[in-house]
Amino acid sequence: MRQENQPVFMISVAAQLSGVHPQTLRQYERLGLIIPSRVGAKNRLYSEADIRKVRKIQRLTQELGVNLAGVEVILRLLDEMDQARAEMEAQMMEFVQEAEQRIQQLMTNPNIPIRRDESLLPTPKFRAKAIDV
Repeated sequence: MRQENQPVFMISVAAQLSGVHPQTLRQYERLGLIIPSRVGAKNRLYSEADIRKVRKIQRLTQELGVNLAGVEVILRLLDEMDQARAEMEAQMMEFVQEAEQRIQQLMTNPNIPIRRDESLLPTPKFRAKAIDV
């Protein structure tokens, strides 16, 4: 099974899948908006993630009227938000695991009046919502 970051599409196929001209992909690369993999000195290979990113760029520019400088800022901020969300979720999981360990240690003491038929640490099903443009 192919991974979404695996570069497999030549520029002509990537352009067709993205709905743009190959020269547009080259321009996005020059601006640093996408970074395709290289095979040799000339051939660019694009992944499914690259194609999704190009579609996102097209939506921002065509439908929302954002210029390419604005697209660069938006994409960077979205990446930073995704990274912050992932870090926050990881920290929340770490907190829950640590709290559960502490509670388990407390429960080993038979003199502490604790209900044993339900969760001692009710935690919400927390999931930060990813923003899709």
